[in-house]
Amino acid sequence: MAENDDDGAAVEDLLGTRLGYLLKHAQLQLAKLAGPALAPFGLDARELAVLAVLAAGRPLSQLEAARRLGVDRTTMVALVDALEGKGLVERRRNEEDRRRNVVELTERGRRARADAEDAREAAERQFLAPLGEKDAARLVKALQVLIRTPNGS
Repeated sequence: MAENDDDGAAVEDLLGTRLGYLLKHAQLQLAKLAGPALAPFGLDARELAVLAVLAAGRPLSQLEAARRLGVDRTTMVALVDALEGKGLVERRRNEEDRRRNVVELTERGRRARADAEDAREAAERQFLAPLGEKDAARLVKALQVLIRTPNGS
């Protein structure tokens, strides 16, 4: 067993400074906390993201919501189908353009989103706790800058 531990330490030494490796494993650690936190609400992180986008403003089409989330159309259809099956969203015809459907939260979806967001935030706080409040805020800010900056800038 010690050999495996040594191998793990060697891999950590080799890859522990690579940004991609660190981001991937940080995300996996966060998922280990967020998954169980969201489970009581019957949601996973992707479904909660859909609910959050749909709750953020005017009713959106599936395509508009997919663009905001950065997911493809097929994935979005599957996510909305699952949420609709749980009674959290509903599709309806767009009043201005009858060829398009909009997706809106149901009352149950609004309650589930609010409660699940509280659980998600608690899981994130737990994940970031080793950094302390200021460093955690800096990390979040730095990641926001990175994802908003066009490649090559």
